[in-house]
Amino acid sequence: MRRLLVTTVAFLAICVMGAVPILGGARLQARVPQRIISLVPALTEMLFAMGAGPQVVGVSSYDTFPPEAASRPKVGALLDPDVERIFSLTPDLVVTYGSQTDLRQQLERAAIPAFDYRHAGLADVLTTLRALGRVTGHDAEAGRLAADIERRLAAVKTRTAAAPAPRTLLVFGREPGSLRNMYVSGGRGFLHDMLGVAGGANVFADVARESVQATTELILARAPDVIIEVREGPALSEADVRARIADWDRLAAVPAVKARRVHILSGTGLVVPGPRVAAAVERLAGVLHPARQVP
Repeated sequence: MRRLLVTTVAFLAICVMGAVPILGGARLQARVPQRIISLVPALTEMLFAMGAGPQVVGVSSYDTFPPEAASRPKVGALLDPDVERIFSLTPDLVVTYGSQTDLRQQLERAAIPAFDYRHAGLADVLTTLRALGRVTGHDAEAGRLAADIERRLAAVKTRTAAAPAPRTLLVFGREPGSLRNMYVSGGRGFLHDMLGVAGGANVFADVARESVQATTELILARAPDVIIEVREGPALSEADVRARIADWDRLAAVPAVKARRVHILSGTGLVVPGPRVAAAVERLAGVLHPARQVP
């Protein structure tokens, strides 16, 4: 159970990081890359959404969406990139994490360009999307996709602007059946930004970190009015949702529990800073401000 939780939290930590594009490795060639490897699930989704899927020849171990991406050869992930496998696929562009210094050095020695992904917030998802479109020859498609995301996010902000922002605890990891080893959104990063656009006030907004390991004592002290858990993966059954909500009954003094405002959101794309971000924000807004949603 402990190993499963650590793996889940590690995966979510990869997903919830925003992105700032930095072009590294060898100088990008003038021609459009035709053999792209992506080690970043969020950017893999971007590539397929903008029409660059046929150019993708390899993806990370965590890539499951869209289904076409899941069928591509796997080349490892953040901590275990398979360099030999990467080189065997003869890429002309590799999308890497900012912390993969060794891999980028090897790519540079092999004269293979890299598109480097760094941590940031929600606004940088759009910056990354447009930059990746320019690099891969899909400038117009990426621009249209980014504009649509901007439009949808703006619409959410407009609908919720006049409503009070409920003090919200946003949870993205804990042990099933308990309130131990809980990870929640801090006052920085992608999830915090999503919550703000959706019309919520993060109860840990004053903590200048992307995530906080929160104890039950700390949650009691913060007294959230709403608790939202996001669970990346297959949608939970109604019975599983009820069971996860019932876990919170042991904190009956918390206003969100008293008011029965504990929500479990499950499915894919909820914590991925990619092209499905607008849909994720819309879902958050739907439970924070149900009366202000589009019929």
